[in-house]
Amino acid sequence: MSSTHQAVLIPGDGIGPAVSAAVLKVLKAANAPVEFHEHHAGLAALKDGDEVLPVSTVDAVREHHVALKGPCTTPVGKGFTSVNVQLRKKLDLYTAIRPVRSLPGVPTRYTDVDLVIFRENTEGLYSGVENEITSGVVTSLKIATRKACTRIAKRAFAYAQQRGRKKVTVFHKANILKLSDGLFLDCVKEVHEQGFPDFPYETQIIDAGCMKLVQDPTQFDVLLMENLYGDVISDLTAGLVGGLGVVPGSNIGDTDAVFEAVHGSAPDIAGKGIANPLALLMSAVMMLNHIAESRSDQACQKSADSIKHAYNQALEDNQKTGDLGGPLNTDQFADAVIERLG
Repeated sequence: MSSTHQAVLIPGDGIGPAVSAAVLKVLKAANAPVEFHEHHAGLAALKDGDEVLPVSTVDAVREHHVALKGPCTTPVGKGFTSVNVQLRKKLDLYTAIRPVRSLPGVPTRYTDVDLVIFRENTEGLYSGVENEITSGVVTSLKIATRKACTRIAKRAFAYAQQRGRKKVTVFHKANILKLSDGLFLDCVKEVHEQGFPDFPYETQIIDAGCMKLVQDPTQFDVLLMENLYGDVISDLTAGLVGGLGVVPGSNIGDTDAVFEAVHGSAPDIAGKGIANPLALLMSAVMMLNHIAESRSDQACQKSADSIKHAYNQALEDNQKTGDLGGPLNTDQFADAVIERLG
């Protein structure tokens, strides 16, 4: 029997509140059995006189275990540290999963992209451990632990096997970073041998892998890598299917999960009503799938399937926002999706 699931909504900054409102509208129309509790982070939290990532927001995610998050502004080169990085560390959301697939009605150079990026989310250079040794000299520390490398490998292989994917490819730079990336490769190999010996996997030096991705992305399936590589490859592959406005993202730990649009807060178009809510809507579908799987709730699955079908149909019918060459604004796209709900 289905029940109403409690979740946290972090609207975010810039276009975040607008796309969040559009997504909530679609979720309600699809009868998604989720009740949201709104909390803030980023500039929105600072404007309320709070910390950039309030304790109350983190505690709320810990209480409800699931959150949907809009984009939060991160200053470049100065100011506060990334809200995303802080959330991942505080909640130990060590797995970033970013599906990247070709969409109907979104023409690109490629027509049959179907990739899933698995990114270790807590270590590496991306975690931002930096020090100024002396004036004009800065170091950045790349951390790799056996624990973190092993658990992300287990997640990737388990996901790939359960969903009938074709293979796992590990991107690395172990020819140069022999200790850190070497440890990552060793852990992946051990996980494969001990738990998934018959599942196909391969390794690929990342620079050569990037070249092969843009030549022919269909030669890859599930991509597994450390934190910084995952950040770069996620955006690179998004470019193969239409950009960051058409790809979802999730950050999952052992107990908590945060689902988010991977694009920025776009302050230059905030308040104009033209932002594309699709990426956050797709992330909300991932959230519903997660709840359905982890809590055996068919109502969540039904809503997720209905929304996915509806936005695919809307795109195919050229009911798109302006960034994708369509005639619609933010609310109109939400309405177009709602009209096509099964």
